[in-house]
Amino acid sequence: MQVIKNNKKIIRGWAMFDWANSAYNLVITSTIFPAYYTIITTTKEHGDKVTFFGRTFVNTALSNYALSAAYLVMAVLLPLLSSMADFRGNKKVFMKLFTYLGGLACMGLFFFKLDTLELGVICFAIAAMGYIGGVMFSNSYLPEIATTEEQDRVSAQGFAYGYVGSVLLQIICFVFVLKPEWFGITDGSFPARLSFLLVGVWWILFAQIPFKVLPKGSPNKERLNRQVVHNGYQELLNVFRQVRAAKVMKRFLSAFFFYSVGVQTIMLVAASFGEKVLHLGTSKLIGTILIIQMVAIAGAYIMSMLAKRIGNVKVLIMVVLVWIGVCIAAYSISTENQFYIIAVVVGLIMGGIQSLSRSTYSKLLPENTPDTASFFSFYDVTEKLAIVLGLGAFAFIEERSNIRNSALALSIFFVLGLIMLIVLLFTKEKDGPEGKEV
Repeated sequence: MQVIKNNKKIIRGWAMFDWANSAYNLVITSTIFPAYYTIITTTKEHGDKVTFFGRTFVNTALSNYALSAAYLVMAVLLPLLSSMADFRGNKKVFMKLFTYLGGLACMGLFFFKLDTLELGVICFAIAAMGYIGGVMFSNSYLPEIATTEEQDRVSAQGFAYGYVGSVLLQIICFVFVLKPEWFGITDGSFPARLSFLLVGVWWILFAQIPFKVLPKGSPNKERLNRQVVHNGYQELLNVFRQVRAAKVMKRFLSAFFFYSVGVQTIMLVAASFGEKVLHLGTSKLIGTILIIQMVAIAGAYIMSMLAKRIGNVKVLIMVVLVWIGVCIAAYSISTENQFYIIAVVVGLIMGGIQSLSRSTYSKLLPENTPDTASFFSFYDVTEKLAIVLGLGAFAFIEERSNIRNSALALSIFFVLGLIMLIVLLFTKEKDGPEGKEV
């Protein structure tokens, strides 16, 4: 069934998937979980060292290693799953599978205390896998539901819905965390654990809206055969060959890989960094992240409007320059006010670079390609491998030095991404016979 592009109902429904799963991104990866995890795993007896299945780690390094492992597993699995989705035309089924997996894992975090560290870390990693898989299949709908000229706006709309939805749930959780006495709560760990449970319920509940309105996908049996379905990596290789032959797309993905190492790692470790370096506490961290989320809504739309005026690549270059400044500032930060200023800057550029990267890649896809899931699988594998590298490097440097040096080291990846974007800006050859302007 052919989908009518730019249909407002379908686009709103698609954006609601960001509304649903962004609660995970805010509460679990950005605010309450990192603060709760860092606090309960820091003890007078052992400091910031924890034992995980008999091996000792720095607490924040362990959580970063766990996330890195989750992203690595998904980077390996996504090519196979996207190929199966292309063959059968059932990518919505995979969206549901990963949504329920992630949502239930968040609910499992309700039982996470220091004496159940292994359970908590495993649920934390599984929730990340659910989020990763759902986002990949959601992203692959973008070129199907929006025309090229509308993709920047629609992508920004998705991120904006995500920020608003996640902030609403965060405020609800915020009340439980800051005012537990209002509800007769005496267990100090209960408000945070209740927040994890609410994230799972929210995620699954609101995902029913996109599940209802989005098409299930179009089978691509003419192009794929069962051998490819059972070996989805061949399909990934086919996409890689097309990318390698398309100069603009190849250079964009190279830049995307390097700056994603920095962007995604900073987003995942920001709360732990704030707690460890400045000891801000849960309430201040949550308030800071709420500000970031609200500012990020404006940032996503500002980047979209700027891209229309001066082009996607020029905007990305400017944003990456700001990210380099953020890394340098994080290294030397010493006061709460400095942290808040950096947080506002991160908010402005966080949503914009994600939204613009997604829509830029979507614009570069071959016209009328039937296997968007495979192309976005390649995009997501690129991003996930970047996260594996970023989190692994961050944890490795922290265990052997300190968390400030880890933050500063991320600037190297931004510099590499900046160089690739500048090269892309001066790429004269157009990508394909019709030309791709970015």
